[in-house]
Amino acid sequence: MSLVKAKPQKRAKTAHQEALAGPVGSNQMSVGRVARVATMLFVAAIFIVPIIGFVAMAFRDQDEVAAGEGGILGLGGVSWDNVVYSWSQVNGFGPGEGGLFMQWVGNSLFVAVIGAILAVVAAIPAGYALARLRFRFRRTVLFVTLLAMVMPNTVLVIPLFLEVNAIGASGELWPVAVIMGFFPFGVYLAYIHFMTTMPQELVEAARIDGLSEIGIFFQVATPISKQAVALVTFFAFVANWTNYFLPLALLSSVQGNKTISIGLQELIGASPLFNPTVAAGLNVKLYMPQLALATFLSMIPLLIVFIGAQRFLMRGQTVGAVKG
Repeated sequence: MSLVKAKPQKRAKTAHQEALAGPVGSNQMSVGRVARVATMLFVAAIFIVPIIGFVAMAFRDQDEVAAGEGGILGLGGVSWDNVVYSWSQVNGFGPGEGGLFMQWVGNSLFVAVIGAILAVVAAIPAGYALARLRFRFRRTVLFVTLLAMVMPNTVLVIPLFLEVNAIGASGELWPVAVIMGFFPFGVYLAYIHFMTTMPQELVEAARIDGLSEIGIFFQVATPISKQAVALVTFFAFVANWTNYFLPLALLSSVQGNKTISIGLQELIGASPLFNPTVAAGLNVKLYMPQLALATFLSMIPLLIVFIGAQRFLMRGQTVGAVKG
């Protein structure tokens, strides 16, 4: 009987010890979680605080900025009237009644959208061919694609300028849009997508069913390439919108055909803060609030594209993660 009673006492003691140990472990986990959250908040603040100050600058008045007023990050001097005035100055930049800024934005939209469309049209079939077709010099073509992907864009600017100038198209938008359609990184993304998400057995089965290579691409490969199309479109649009050296070389000769990337540089160069000599002959004066507003407006198309493609981008992060 004593042995029978001893066992429950031992179990009760063990359960009591576990109950005492439980809160300690949970406290340790909570401390670690708090440390991780605090670290992430600190890192996020490093990036968010300058962005808040930059956006607030677009809503401030130049006199307050020069006087150092406005409080922390200038949030105390934020006003919608300041934005209206700054926009009138930015939009008034240019000969006559101005309007160069919106013209530059329209030019950037043209070359970025057309370039992204051409990049998708070229990259998806090329990536499929490199991944699932077997032909001579396939590895050579893939190596050249990777070489072109890592090659700096500045290396190609002068040869491209000579070619465009040879056909008399210097200063026009369409050559820039066509050249931006050359997007080796998109070909590589499509190649990885079809290599990892489209089994070779599926291709062989389609061939046995009598489909041609073109039919396999359009009926089998294309329906499963939505994430790859979204990734190529997003990265191509961002690369085209932010491209600086190619528009600078091909479009600088025509003021109205410049893109926003080189247009912002011209706004900065015409500001009294950076070039008082040039700014002295201009009717429109651009200071920090105006330059901040122009830069912020130039980022809006990128934000719209990112938000619109976010659902596909989140799915596309796992493209190629699992084979089969």
